[in-house]
Amino acid sequence: MKKTIIKRARKLICTGLVMLAVLGISNQECEAQNLDSLEIKLDSIISMGMDSMAYPGAQLIVATKDSILIQKSYGYHTYDRNIKVENHHLYDLASITKVSSGLLLIMKMVEVGLIDLDKPVSEYLKVLCRSNKKKLTLRQILSHQAGLEPYIVFWQNTLKEDGRFRKKTFQEHPSKNYPIKITDSLFLHKKYRNKMVKAIKKSKVEDIKVADYRYSGLVFLLLPELIENVLKTDYEDQLKVNFYNKLNLKKIGYRPIERFQLNDIVPTERDTFFRKTLVHGYVHDEAAAMLDNKSCNAGLFSNAEDLAILFQALMQYGNVGGNSILNKQIVKEFTSYQYPENDNRRGLGFDKPLLDYDADAAYIAKSATASSFGHSGFTGTFVWADPDADILLVFLSNRVYPDRSHRNLYKLNIRPLMHQACYDYLSNH
Repeated sequence: MKKTIIKRARKLICTGLVMLAVLGISNQECEAQNLDSLEIKLDSIISMGMDSMAYPGAQLIVATKDSILIQKSYGYHTYDRNIKVENHHLYDLASITKVSSGLLLIMKMVEVGLIDLDKPVSEYLKVLCRSNKKKLTLRQILSHQAGLEPYIVFWQNTLKEDGRFRKKTFQEHPSKNYPIKITDSLFLHKKYRNKMVKAIKKSKVEDIKVADYRYSGLVFLLLPELIENVLKTDYEDQLKVNFYNKLNLKKIGYRPIERFQLNDIVPTERDTFFRKTLVHGYVHDEAAAMLDNKSCNAGLFSNAEDLAILFQALMQYGNVGGNSILNKQIVKEFTSYQYPENDNRRGLGFDKPLLDYDADAAYIAKSATASSFGHSGFTGTFVWADPDADILLVFLSNRVYPDRSHRNLYKLNIRPLMHQACYDYLSNH
């Protein structure tokens, strides 16, 4: 009976209905209890996902603008249960690359006046000058309001009718003409990129005056070239110098197999149709792989911690410890709705909450504020920052293991359940 009374009293104290002095319980104790409750809730949701084979393991971070509240790893790299997931292990971020790589440099270039979002992209990306995309603006492209085709399955164009690769596409060993490493035994011809660019140039564009929001990663594949055209220097070097090094990020980056032990990298999928092997240490996205990982559509690997630090900086609108990595107004512009009148929820590169919340369509919490932003990734990754609520959630998994038919991450609503639990914690905080 005494224990029940104390538990009820603590709950009342935490909600401010009873003076803290009654039982001598501090604010810190109440906060710790709330946080413990959140951790238990998140443990339960993530464990349910593993038990349902939504993913074999995962990493989680819940943070505010300036501190990490929860950081945990769960399960294993694969269902064989040979390697436990640890906090320093790396996941393929997939489309989270869109908001964690070249977009950051685009933001900086807009800030210093090197790029105008409302000028034709062809002014900066000359390969699109003689195409049906020459008048499209970066604002339209980054907000997925340009009417572009969603994707081109480039690797299928390398196959003959009998399933073998066409001449001058791939070979089994590296050489001067075949330097692009797709797997340990598959190397792409150095000039195949030209065919990919040509396919992008020739792809259809819907009439942007009437086009609905249409998610597309095509021009994101070419953003490194755009950035190098303007800056006249290496894209990856600029990304490190301006952002990753300033934030002391040690894990995030391209081609992790060149920097880390294979056991520190979580495998993605057993590819049975293109690479015919386990994709492990190499980018999962086929187009990014064929571009030698030099892509803003996909290609980055990271652990949850580095990604959280990057998004903590964005939650603070670019100001970190008194140092500015991005102008506040630029961050606000890129993370704001761009074409809501077209029923388009997107910011510039960043995803945003649905304009009208629909539980069947949303992968974030209903409680997410209009200032919030983030992105998801095909491989089972998720990051979402809410500056107004001061809450950040990072969840990394390899839901595509052993193959992409595994969709329980979506069917079980694991991401919105986790996300809403964070907001429920805030309401009791």
